Parts: sequence; structure tokens; C-alpha cells
Amino acid sequence: MARVQRYPSDLSDAEWAVVEPLLPAPSAHPRGGRREKHPRREIVDAILYVVRTGCAWRALPVDFPPWETVYWYFTRWEQQKLTFRMVDALRAMVRQEAGRDPEPSAGLMDSQSVKGSDTVGVDTRGYDAGKKVNGRKRFIVTDTLGLLLVALVLPASVQDRDGGRKLMLELRHRQIMAKATRRVRHLFADAGFAGAFVDWARTLRTTIEIVRKPADQKGFAVIPRRWAVERTFAWLTAHRRLARDHERHPATSEAIIRWAAITTMTRRITRGHAATRPGPRPLATT
Repeated sequence: MARVQRYPSDLSDAEWAVVEPLLPAPSAHPRGGRREKHPRREIVDAILYVVRTGCAWRALPVDFPPWETVYWYFTRWEQQKLTFRMVDALRAMVRQEAGRDPEPSAGLMDSQSVKGSDTVGVDTRGYDAGKKVNGRKRFIVTDTLGLLLVALVLPASVQDRDGGRKLMLELRHRQIMAKATRRVRHLFADAGFAGAFVDWARTLRTTIEIVRKPADQKGFAVIPRRWAVERTFAWLTAHRRLARDHERHPATSEAIIRWAAITTMTRRITRGHAATRPGPRPLATT
């Protein structure tokens, strides 16, 4: 009997219709074993449950397939670079619905330092003296709509301008692997990426435009261009697995980021527009 859809992280029928064609076709074991026992939809729902709720793999509810099976699919699909292709395909869908070219030519870059759990080894963690955070730093590039292009996880001690170089090389590699017809040649960034990094980026024929805060700014203010990538970090950390870094390997953290982006874009496609937060709800006394 199929599992009843019961959790907020579960894919709706419309969302599953978007995701299913992007998954590899089920096949028999290459050595002649039996075919897959559990439906793909249940596997994807289980992965999204972990990403959304932040629970441990071993704490998956019993109505999902066994956690060992779910984690095996999670790692197998990462070996096949599945989440990279899914992010690219979903981003193109969202951009086309918004009347944009499927492949962006400009983007936004930023970093976010997050605390690391005790499962994060000392070899992949560091201390961000500016943010007073001991853990890891996430570097991302998005298009101008805030849709993920590439993510990179490094120790929090890595400076933005140093991590930016690795991020730029990763972006270039992903565009080559995806055989993109358009390359991102203009990136907006904050002052943490200013300096020698801007000159170095020109060797990749990419322009880095630094968007600085107004000198007289006090408190919170929406900064042109940069607000979209900061909103993307808000989208990501709404998934509790990303509120803190729990992963032993940085590559696993990057995979979790892509799964969070996948569910965000899938819901946007089926919704037809970006999510809007409800307005204030006045307290009604009885």
C-alpha cells in the first residue's frame, strides 16, 4: 500500500509531476537483482523531510522507507550529479515563466557563516572572527531572481575574497559541465569581496560590481541588488537542516543546500509566483 501523504514537506501531486521526469529511470540491479522495492516519490519525500525538519537520518518516521535505503539513494544520486541537473532544469523553468532567458548572464554572490555541530570535524571547520561563529561558511551564486546557481561550503575562517575565487572556479566548471550557451559575466557582491579579488575575476572575463551600504545607514535597510541573494539565504535557512551545519563532509552540506533549492523552486513553479508572507494578524479577543 502506498504511503499516505501527511507531512508539510511531502510533494503534492503537481510538484511530483515536475520532479518525476528529472529523476533517473528505475532499473533492475546491474547484477541481475530485483527491481527497486520502494516508490521514488517516497524516497524523495523522505529526503525532503530530513532537509525541512532537520531530523537525523535514523530518526525518519516509520511510514517512510528504511533510513538506510533513503540515505543510499541520497548518496547514489549525488554520485550521479543528479541534484546539479535538477537545480539547472528547475531554475530554467522558473526563469522562463518569469519571461527571462533560461540561462542567466548576471548574478549575485554572497557568503553566510553558520555554527557547526560536534559532527563537523576540525579539518573542515574554522572561526569567523567578524561574525564570532565557529563552524562553516556557505558561498553561493544566484541569478538576479535569487535562484541558486552554485553552492560551496568551506571553513568559516576562509575570507570572502579567498572563498570567492574557489566559488568562481566552481561556477565556471558547472557552466562548462552543463554546456551552458550563456555564461555569467557580471556579478554583484558586497564589500567583503572587494580588493584583489575584483582584479583576479577579470582574468575569467567576469566583472565584479561591489554594492556597498550607504555610509549613513543605521539599522536594517534593503540594499539594491544584494537583497535578492540575502533573501535566498533566508529561503535556505527556513529548512532546519541548514539552520546549523551538521554534516561530516562539506560535499554533503552542499547537497542539502541543493535539495532545499529544489523544493523551493518546485513549489514556486506549481504556485505560479514567488511565495508571499501573510500580513499581520491582529489578536482577536473573545
